[in-house]
Amino acid sequence: MSGRQESGNTALLTERGNAVTGSPYSRPARAILGGTNVDLRGFDDAVAEIISAARRRHGNPLAVVSANLDHVLHFGTGGRWGGTLEKASALDWLTLLDGAPLRAKATALTGQSWPRLAGSDLIHPLLDEAEANGLRVAFLGGSAHTHQLLKKQLQDTRPALRVSGWWAPNRAELTAPEFSERLAGEVAQSGTDMLVVGLGKPLQELWIGQYGALTGAPVMLAFGAVVDFLAGRIKRAPQSVANAGMEWAWRLALEPRRLANRYLVQGPEAYMRMNRHSSLYESKATPAQGLPAPVVAAAGQTVPARENRAVRQPGTFVALADLADVTAVLVTYNNAGDIDPLLQCLRGEAATQSLKVVIADNGSTDGTLERVGAHADVVLVKTGGNLGYAGGINAALRNAGAHGDVLVLNPDLRIVPGAIAALRRRLAESGVGIVVPKLLDDDGTTYPSLRREPGTLKSMGDALMGQRLPGRPDWLSEIDYNTESYHFPHTLDWATGAALLISANAVADVGDWDERYFLYSEETDYCRRVRQTGRTIWFEPAAVMSHSRGGSGASADLVALMAVNRVRYAQAHHSKAYARAVRTIAAAGELARIYKPGNRKAFLALTGLLPWSRLPRAVSAPVPAQGHPSVQAADFPPGAVIIPAHNEAAVIARTLQPLAALAESGAIEVIVACNGCSDDTAAIAARFPGVSVLDLPEPSKTGALNAADAMCSRWPRLYLDADIEMTAGALATVFEHLAGPGALAARPAFRYDTSGADPIVRAYYRTRLRIPDMSEHLWGAGAYGVSAEGHRRFGQFPAATGDDAYVDSLFGPHEKAILATTPVVVRTPKSAQELLKTLQRVYRGNRDLQLGQSRGSALGTLARTATGPQALVDAGIYASIAVLGKLRNGKSLTTSGGWDRDESSRGALDRETK
Repeated sequence: MSGRQESGNTALLTERGNAVTGSPYSRPARAILGGTNVDLRGFDDAVAEIISAARRRHGNPLAVVSANLDHVLHFGTGGRWGGTLEKASALDWLTLLDGAPLRAKATALTGQSWPRLAGSDLIHPLLDEAEANGLRVAFLGGSAHTHQLLKKQLQDTRPALRVSGWWAPNRAELTAPEFSERLAGEVAQSGTDMLVVGLGKPLQELWIGQYGALTGAPVMLAFGAVVDFLAGRIKRAPQSVANAGMEWAWRLALEPRRLANRYLVQGPEAYMRMNRHSSLYESKATPAQGLPAPVVAAAGQTVPARENRAVRQPGTFVALADLADVTAVLVTYNNAGDIDPLLQCLRGEAATQSLKVVIADNGSTDGTLERVGAHADVVLVKTGGNLGYAGGINAALRNAGAHGDVLVLNPDLRIVPGAIAALRRRLAESGVGIVVPKLLDDDGTTYPSLRREPGTLKSMGDALMGQRLPGRPDWLSEIDYNTESYHFPHTLDWATGAALLISANAVADVGDWDERYFLYSEETDYCRRVRQTGRTIWFEPAAVMSHSRGGSGASADLVALMAVNRVRYAQAHHSKAYARAVRTIAAAGELARIYKPGNRKAFLALTGLLPWSRLPRAVSAPVPAQGHPSVQAADFPPGAVIIPAHNEAAVIARTLQPLAALAESGAIEVIVACNGCSDDTAAIAARFPGVSVLDLPEPSKTGALNAADAMCSRWPRLYLDADIEMTAGALATVFEHLAGPGALAARPAFRYDTSGADPIVRAYYRTRLRIPDMSEHLWGAGAYGVSAEGHRRFGQFPAATGDDAYVDSLFGPHEKAILATTPVVVRTPKSAQELLKTLQRVYRGNRDLQLGQSRGSALGTLARTATGPQALVDAGIYASIAVLGKLRNGKSLTTSGGWDRDESSRGALDRETK
């Protein structure tokens, strides 16, 4: 070591000498400290490793960083940049131990003492070696004035040191990609061997990760304020202070304004993270990646390969039956002015990749349908009403044919060329489930679209401060206002749903978007479910799109809906107490702004003074009664709906409501076959004009079906369970299909509503949706239909449970159709006990009908559904529940020995408005 070092390093030399006695650091070790991987090295070992890398001109460059509490805050578990450095695959990272708390934790984990390897300690020995070996050193960071001071210092103390360059850019310049690429090119031309980067955390690490490989420097040292220390602009703490672990207090005293937030606010948070997320490093096998992403067929099946990928014509979209690199999904509602510009952008993107474009229209009346219709290569799906954003996405995907990766786009977006390709590059990395772009407002400024997982403290901070004090701690805001967050790629919890590229595997594993939200919070929920599969969500700033945001939020109803959906999200994923706390905090925030119409309506809704049912929600297209000037009864395809009902007073009105106008007009025949009812089911059904009611004394579903069949005069017929909600549009699709030549049997699409269900029930139904066989049968939807010819296959229903399974068994795969309709709503049991009741009845019916192979065979495909950690857990739960149901086959779980039906899903309507 050079004698030109300051005398304060004498103690450091003594510590180094003691540390390496007996070579305790001869074998490199690693620990996980605060969620970040730290390389444990002796002092001399670290210097030798760095100099060796600087002398070589092959392999990946070496990026050296120091791990202290500030590093844990930014790059550890829960940090904004967690996992970011590891994704810079063109670099090798050497993360050295710095800071007393991390050293103490490393000692506790390994049982041996480790030296402090701060950049300010390492820089002098590294410069000694660089000078001795003729290595070229350059300095990036610090001010021009500091560089002048350092130049003079080096001329006096290290005249033989070869300095290859000086760069002192400001932060704004460094966040501009064009500037940084040019700067990296200048470094490459200088032939630098060791680049000292002193930009401060986290910018220096982020810049190195993004542009370091372009500099051509074999070694980059992310050494923070070391340029200031070398220049003498900032005085280092006395060695006794550093040895006592109090250098932070010394620096805070020198620069209180700049460092108070880091040490007094962020420091305690980082310390807690470090204690919670530290362990010895264990090498783990990399999960198998590179497997072909599943291709999802229209019926929800998983197709194993991609050989059917379309031959692409640049600038055109691929056909419905073909597979594209990306399937773009748009949901429109009166977006006539937006469609052509966005499709023009997509055609530009289709010059270098194949795109399929599917647009789900939610009942536009402004010419949107005509604008879409002018593009013959765009798939148009009419939802039959206004299903909301989530419902529109689901409808589009159900009618998208075979698809892999899915790009969800708002119709008012404009795409900067190359954005989709940039998203796809990031999505191709291991473990990534969703990638989101940078969004710009109309004026070109960056829109703060990145979000953190909602929490009570974040809700409180946003409620009290809104957009004021954007620099407040992360735990006090759901919105990420940090400027650097929008300049560098990183993981995040979720982002606004204007543009999301979702991997094919994530689409297959997560399933439908949750339609309870209608608008707002549906992307929060979907991103959470993607993260639960073990996948990450990434922001990619190289992908840029502009978003006019269409004035959303101007409507008082939508402002209120946004507030209510935050509570819905809390209810769906947290305890009742937590959800009440979120509701209370949100109400307080709306009260503070009650002078605004939207906030006033939100306050009324959150306090229960305004029913949530009066806020915007999914609606199907109304079917007018007879005599309506636009639609006559004869326009609706004829047929009959038969509804067997046993004590269904709580739900029968909900089931009949969408069919009421059709029944009253005489367009269809509706028969409710009450059997053994001891409640008001018959009386409630009789209140609907045009609905025929049978009141049978014996509780028998098949007896009710046969009695209704005997009374019915129309074909085709749809058999509908009394607790299933079906839209008029879905009914029309089924009747139209069954009226066609040779049609025998069909059912509509369905979705499971697991709201309020416990985690076991949700896991069971998530797996059930992943099993391909579940999308090939008439059973499962609580609704199926037959034509007159199809009905002749059985004549009468046998006296056994499981009418849907029985009818399904009579038709081959090509004789029954699963139709792409607005899905009927199947409310699942709320608890595992109620689920077992339902399965008890199902398995008993299969046994009676000798249909064990039909549903039981699904267990054999479970292994194929486990494509991620969450799916694997779900599959285990599914198998356990199914096996338990089989073991109880034939044993009633009810005290009366009755139907074993689920009662938990048959509660009062619109409970969440209470």
